[in-house]
Amino acid sequence: MLAELRIVNFALIEQLHIQFQSGFTVLTGETGAGKSLLIDAIGLLVGGRASAEQIRSGEDEAHLEASFHLPLSHPLLEHMRAQDLIGARETDLILKRILSRSGRHRVYVNGSLCPLRVLEDLGGTLVDIHGQHEQQSLLASTKQLHAVDAFGSTATLRTQYETAYREWRELTADIDTLRRAGVERARMEELLRFQVQEIEQAGLSVDEEDRLSMERQRLSHAHRLRELAESSYAVLQEDERGTLPQLATVARFVSELVQTDPVMEECEVQVRQAIIHLKDVTARLRGYAGDLEADPARQATVEDRLDLIHRLKTKYGGSTEAVLETGKRARQELEMLEQHEAQMSGVVARLKEAESRVIDKAKQLTKKRREAAKRLTTLVAKELAAVRMAHTLFDIVVTADEQLVRFGPTGRDHLEFLLSSNVGEPPRPLNRVASGGELSRIMLALKTVLAETDQVPVLVFDEIDTGVGGAVAAAMGTRLRKLGAYHQVFCITHLPQVASQAEHHVIVEKGQDGRRTTTSVRLLSGVDREEEIARMLGGETVTKKIRETAAELIAGAKSKR
Repeated sequence: MLAELRIVNFALIEQLHIQFQSGFTVLTGETGAGKSLLIDAIGLLVGGRASAEQIRSGEDEAHLEASFHLPLSHPLLEHMRAQDLIGARETDLILKRILSRSGRHRVYVNGSLCPLRVLEDLGGTLVDIHGQHEQQSLLASTKQLHAVDAFGSTATLRTQYETAYREWRELTADIDTLRRAGVERARMEELLRFQVQEIEQAGLSVDEEDRLSMERQRLSHAHRLRELAESSYAVLQEDERGTLPQLATVARFVSELVQTDPVMEECEVQVRQAIIHLKDVTARLRGYAGDLEADPARQATVEDRLDLIHRLKTKYGGSTEAVLETGKRARQELEMLEQHEAQMSGVVARLKEAESRVIDKAKQLTKKRREAAKRLTTLVAKELAAVRMAHTLFDIVVTADEQLVRFGPTGRDHLEFLLSSNVGEPPRPLNRVASGGELSRIMLALKTVLAETDQVPVLVFDEIDTGVGGAVAAAMGTRLRKLGAYHQVFCITHLPQVASQAEHHVIVEKGQDGRRTTTSVRLLSGVDREEEIARMLGGETVTKKIRETAAELIAGAKSKR
């Protein structure tokens, strides 16, 4: 519900602050007092088109602010939470819009600066405005479809359809992918088979390149390496002058020394260990030198192998690991392509089952919608007759597509509200009917029938009473009062029969503050409200009898609540 409204420097309004209650509220006042300014302000707060001309003359900015309180489970709160505009447990929505003569208008939602589209999304969802200049809901075919679905209690069936439709769409996409793959399959198979063969025949291992590089280094310098190894061996082992014979002599000397002075025993151990190590080095040098021979054939083989590895790395990713991974991936893709026919058969079978399910659910949904549309049409016709629109023809047409490819997320149905205000004229789509009091009464009839299922919390009716009076006005007032049990309802009216039915009464007055004309509002109750109803009944001359009639109207309305 709209809990609070603040307006500053908006047209004739200099300062206005008013709190509202739930239920049915009427706004009354003399013609030209500025009643529609409040509706215009609310309209701007839910995305209406703004103009610098709406700013009070002499001011640079106009400030509009409203606080809405919603039930914790209302779907609109979930939508706002998804945009991080409201906390998980918050239920108050505070909207603020600043109009500037510079053209730099600003929008705030719960204190956060937002683009205008955030407010535009609220139009027809948070507030429904029905009047001479705008109709914010039930004109779009999508809203009409949702209204019929809600009225017909199709939620469970619609969820089942949506699940079936989503599965069908996914399988259709899979089929398309497989078919595209089939067109390219032969070419891809040939390419992948070549890649797999080239990489697997190479028989690469991760450390092979390093080993071959070292081998190439040895083969390239085999003569010099053998020369160095043989020279080292000769130095170590050469007769009595070699390092090892000399070191053996040192060992004997130290051993004899230790026999006399044990303090050098560790030195003897070190010398003998050195001899052991050098013998090992000597053996390895002799074996290394014996194995080293120039081998042009092996060197050519190594060079060819390294060249192959280099070419594969350049072609398949820059490293041996990348080459092996490419080969693995190519093998998997090749196996998938080879299984294409089996995959295609399986998906086609599943697609046929999905098509059958989605068509079946769509048919059920169409049937239920047509039944709901028929009931809704009958009830709306009764409501129109009650507000003196018996000759107005209202109809709901549900057209179903037979082609599966034309189905959508909500079903196969195209739904449209049709209306003919004149006998003999064919009905036309509701969104093409000129707006005004007549259309507002049609919306009242629809909202009355849909009261329990419509989730828009705030309804506004402006100029709904154009051209009616007496019993029709009383009937309209009764319906607005009943709507107030399900929504917060605001209505601008000139009819006492309507105004007397309200639970809350706001009067809009125009006066002068110094040299400026200013619009103000105040809540009426008791004698003040009786006086306003009497003014609406009698015009300029209000007699005692008229006051009594006003009191009777108010009392009669209270007795019906």
